[in-house]
Parts: sequence; C-alpha cells; structure tokens
Amino acid sequence: MKKLKDKPCKWCGTIFRQYLSTDQFCSTYCFIDAHKEKVWKKIVKEKKLKLKTRNDYLKDLQKVFNEFIRLRDKDLSCISCGTNKKNIQYHAGHYRSVGSTPELRFNELNCHKQCSKCNNYLSGNLINYRINLINKIGLDMVEELEKQHEPLKWSIEEINAKIKYYKKIIKELK
Repeated sequence: MKKLKDKPCKWCGTIFRQYLSTDQFCSTYCFIDAHKEKVWKKIVKEKKLKLKTRNDYLKDLQKVFNEFIRLRDKDLSCISCGTNKKNIQYHAGHYRSVGSTPELRFNELNCHKQCSKCNNYLSGNLINYRINLINKIGLDMVEELEKQHEPLKWSIEEINAKIKYYKKIIKELK
C-alpha cells in the first residue's frame, strides 16, 4: 500500500495529512469554500457574457483572425520589407487599414505577415507592401481591395461563427 504524505490544501495552502490519494482539501470548510468560488466564477462569467457588446465580439474575432494570419504566413517573409528573422515579432498587417476601411478588417487578402518595424514604425510601409502584394495576389485583386466596399453588418451570431471557423483552422495549422 502506498504511503500518503503531507500535502498543501488546494484552497487555503495549509499543510495537512492526506488520508486518501484523492484528498485535496484540509477540511470540509475549504472544500465548500472552493466549491462556492467555482460556482461564483461561473455565474460571473455568464453575467459578463450577457454584458458583452458587438464590439467586444469583434475584438475577440480580431485576435483569432490575427493569429490565423500569423500562422498562415509563418513560413513567409514580411510582406513589406522581406525580412524573415526568427527573433523579431510579426504582426498581421493590413494593406488597407482597419480605421480607414473597417469593411476589409477580416478580408484574408487584405492582411499578411508583417514585421513590427514595418507595421508600427513605418506605418505599414505601404509602398513596398503594395508592390509585394501585387506580386503575391495580382494587380486585379489589389485594385479590387482599393475599391469602395459595403460596410460589415455582421450579427453577434455571425461573428461567433467566424470565431469558431478561425479557431478550427488555427487548430489544424498548429
């Protein structure tokens, strides 16, 4: 029979003698408090979910979309300057900025791997971005991106569907 040892309580940290291998709490009071905390966190999470706005969902989608772009282009170099160093940070850089054309915010042809220097300090390095984008997707597609577009009017359900879609692709890419 395996000899059990002293162990810290999962809730309060007090060292206690473990009698069963499944014992995680020093007392029933700690067990009840931990359970209440778990239930409370679940309630708070549900309430926060109800308070979430459409913009909050768009922010969540933006995070997932950017991760997808970085994974999709992980073996490519920066779209603007061509650097492919391993020790620098890369972003999902938009050709047409999110501020000027929010309708292209989640367009996969409008967003590519870009080093932080080009994206942050050179304002996207757009002249080189355009030249390399033409080489990558063709002049017709770049001109299509440069046209006027209908605004995005996705519902929360549509946004959640996009989040699930990109999470699935991210899982496959990893």
